[in-house]
Amino acid sequence: MIPIAVQGASRERKRQRPKGRQVDAAALQQVQALLDGLPRRRDLLIEFLHLIQDAYGCLSAAHLAALASELRLAQVEVFEVATFYHHFDIVREGELPPPALTVRVCDGLSCEMAGAGELLARLPAMLGREVRIVSAPCIGRCEQAPAVLVGQRASGLASCESVSAAVAAAASTGAAQCIGEGEGAAFAVLGECLSGARSVEAVIGALEDAGLRGLGGAGFPAGRKWRIVRNEPGPRLMAVNIDEGEPGTFKDRFYLEHNPRQFVEGMLIAAWAVGIDEIYVYLRDEYHDCRQLLQQELARLGDGSPRIHLRRGAGAYICGEESAMIESIEGKRGMPRLRPPYLAQVGLFGRPTLEHNFETLYWVPQILAKGAAWFTSHGRHGRKGLRSFSVSGRVNQPGVKLAPAGITVQELIDEYCGGMPGGHQLYAYLPGGASGGILPASMNNIPLDFDTLQPYGCFIGSAAIIVLSQHDSARAAAGNMMRFFRHESCGQCTPCRVGTAKAVDLVAQPVWDESLLGELSQVMRDASICGLGQAAPNPVDCVLKYFPHEVRR
Repeated sequence: MIPIAVQGASRERKRQRPKGRQVDAAALQQVQALLDGLPRRRDLLIEFLHLIQDAYGCLSAAHLAALASELRLAQVEVFEVATFYHHFDIVREGELPPPALTVRVCDGLSCEMAGAGELLARLPAMLGREVRIVSAPCIGRCEQAPAVLVGQRASGLASCESVSAAVAAAASTGAAQCIGEGEGAAFAVLGECLSGARSVEAVIGALEDAGLRGLGGAGFPAGRKWRIVRNEPGPRLMAVNIDEGEPGTFKDRFYLEHNPRQFVEGMLIAAWAVGIDEIYVYLRDEYHDCRQLLQQELARLGDGSPRIHLRRGAGAYICGEESAMIESIEGKRGMPRLRPPYLAQVGLFGRPTLEHNFETLYWVPQILAKGAAWFTSHGRHGRKGLRSFSVSGRVNQPGVKLAPAGITVQELIDEYCGGMPGGHQLYAYLPGGASGGILPASMNNIPLDFDTLQPYGCFIGSAAIIVLSQHDSARAAAGNMMRFFRHESCGQCTPCRVGTAKAVDLVAQPVWDESLLGELSQVMRDASICGLGQAAPNPVDCVLKYFPHEVRR
C-alpha cells in the first residue's frame, strides 16, 4: 500500500505537468524564425500554415503545436484548420513526410475526357517514388485539358512525357510575366473619380444602366450591391473572390493573366464609390503564377490607395461561396454561414462587406469609359450585355470567349470555337459548370444568360460551358460531377455531406433508382445550408429527365 502522503505528492506532480501535446523547443524556434516580424493574429493562421509548408514541405505535428503556441490558440484550432484544406500535408508522429514534389492531375470532367485517367495510371511508374502523384479537382485550366500542377506550376495539354520534363525542370522558379495589353496602362477612369470629374451617383448609375450583375454565378446586380453596402455604417470592407473552383471555369484566371491592371482599377473604383479603406483579395492556391502577377500590380500602387491584403487559398472549392471565403480569410475552416445576417451588414470581421467576383470588377472601368449603352448594345435573342464563356470539351478552339449575352450553345460552338472536331457531333452540354445541369443537343437553341435556363432545371452560373459529343456519356459526366461534390462538401450539414456520398453510390449502380434519387435530390435542395448542396443534384436530375435511356435497362 502506498502511503497517503506519497499518493498526494504523486497527484500534485501530475497536476503540474501540462496536458496534451508538449511544444517542441526546436520546432518553436523554427516557427518563430519563419514568423519573424509578422503580427501574431488569428486571421493570418492559413498564411502561416503556407509559410511552414513552403519551407519544410509538409506540416508536422510539432510545427502545428508550435504555431498554436505562438498564436495563443488551442492546438485543436490549428489542427482543425490545417486538416480542412486539401493542399496542406499533415504529417503525424511516426509518419514519413511526403515526397518533396507532388504532381496533381486534374480529374475534372474536361480533363477526364482528354485522358487524365491515363496520366494517373502511367505516371507513378514513370516518375518513381520520389514524386507523389495525386488526383485533384479542377485546377482552372480546362481549355488546356488534361492539366496538371507540378508543384505549384501549372502544365496544360499534359502528356506523360511533358509531365516528366516539367518534373525535371521543377527547380526553376522564374517569375511569371503579364502577357496582355494592360501592363503599364494608366488608371484613367479612377483618376476621373478621384478628381471629382465623376460622381459616386453617376458611377453607380452607370453600372445599373448597364445591367452589370455578379459574374461569379449568383448574378446579383452590382450597382444595387454598392448602394446597399454604402448605406451601412463604416468602417466597411471589401472581399474579392478569385477562388474560381467550379469545374469548367477559368475566365478569371485568363483575364488576370492578360490584363491584371484593369481588374485592379475596377477594384479601386468600387472601393472609392462605396467608401472602403481596406480590401482582402482571396486567390486560389492553384493560381501560383497569377499571385506573382497580382503582387507586382499591387506593389505599384501609391500610398493613397486602400490597404490591400492578398490572401492565399489552400484548395477548397467551398471557399468560392462568399461566406465560406470570409471564414477562410479570418483564418478558419471555410464553412458557409447561416443567413441572415447578410455580408453587406455583417461580413468580414463583423463589418459591412462588399463581396465581389473578380470578373465583375474587371468590367467596371470599361463600362464607365465606354458607357452603359456600349455594354447593352451587345446581346442576342432579346438579351443585353456581354458574357465571358469558359468553353472546354469537344470543340476545336476551347478558351474564354467574349460573346453576346443570350447566344446559344450552337452559335457559340460554330462562331467562336471553330466547330467540333472531326467525327464528333454535339450530344450534350453543361451550360453552367458542374452545378449548372446537363442539357441534350436537341436543346441547343436556348439563349445562354441569367434567368433563361432555370425553366429547364439548369442555370448559367459562371458561364462555364463543357461540350460533350456522341462519344461521351451524360451519365458518366454526372458521376464525375457527383464525385467532385462529395470530395468538396465542407461536411457542415448532413444533407450535403451524406447526400453527395449517397448520390455517388447510387449513380454507380447499373440501373439508377430514380425514386430514391428524386427523394435525395429534394432533401438536398430543401435542407442544405449553401449552394453546393442545393445545386449538387442538378447533373443527376438532368440525366434522369433528358437522358433516361442511359440509366434504365
